Amino acid sequence: MKVLVTGGSGFIGSHVVDKLRDKGVDVRIYDMIMPTFCKNIEYYQGSILDDMTLGMAMHGIDAIFHLAAVADVKDVFESPHYSEAINVRGTINILEAARRSKIRVIYGSTTWVYSDTQGKKVDESTPLQAPFHLYTATKLAGEYYCKNYSNLYGIETTILRYGIPYGPRARDGAVVPIFVGKALKGEPLTIAGDGSQFRKFVYVEDLAEGNVLALKSIAKNKIYNLDGNEQVSIRQIAETIQKLIGDVKIEYIPARTGDFSGKEISSELAKNELGWEPKVRFEEGVRRYIEWYKDRDQKRKESWEKIDSNLK
Repeated sequence: MKVLVTGGSGFIGSHVVDKLRDKGVDVRIYDMIMPTFCKNIEYYQGSILDDMTLGMAMHGIDAIFHLAAVADVKDVFESPHYSEAINVRGTINILEAARRSKIRVIYGSTTWVYSDTQGKKVDESTPLQAPFHLYTATKLAGEYYCKNYSNLYGIETTILRYGIPYGPRARDGAVVPIFVGKALKGEPLTIAGDGSQFRKFVYVEDLAEGNVLALKSIAKNKIYNLDGNEQVSIRQIAETIQKLIGDVKIEYIPARTGDFSGKEISSELAKNELGWEPKVRFEEGVRRYIEWYKDRDQKRKESWEKIDSNLK
């Protein structure tokens, strides 16, 4: 089997590529950014808005993991037109290419589609409401396109709603990287309100494993939540990092109006049908991330020292 991973150079995508290769799956990456996490990987450089390049990348492919997206809510807010192009039109480009090639699509969505639903406990059958944020709207549009292509053209699709991922290669703007970066610099960790707002984080390697399991036949034309199983408050994040790094001050500031307090999202369907459940506990995942973060900074320092030495 050979699969194409759009966004395969990114945070989640790179770990999905690792897991697929571990399982003996032949992988091709399609991304604007060259992959740096591994060697000897087939790579096509291109945009999901470029039909011609995308079509060439599809040659010989059996399934597509479509993970390329503008995933930072802040980036979507600041660049709404570009974000719509990538997240919505880019997704329909993928589906159209899959229709022409008659191949399966596994689409990376988000549990934030539940942000505006009624009640605190939700699962894949929960009716969704009109989204408040443009990011959620773009991901929902992608979900609806997947359903449309399944119903109208017989394209097999699987929608995976990711919880909040964390771990090595995470973008610096996420809460865990921000707190770890500050802690290692000796800066205080700032919490808005009492820190009781919770999230269910999912370690990125566990999330990647869920993607690979979605290749199972039972997952065709289904939706699965892939969320963490621990409720972790913002205060617990700070205290965990304080415990692992030591000598870290935690400061509290007034709460932000309307801050999302979190929902209980069930991943039972993924457990029952795919055999998936998260394995890495939050503290262990943070410990692994801190080790990776320190190693990355050390390599960067050594690289700059080498450049500086060569320039003298």
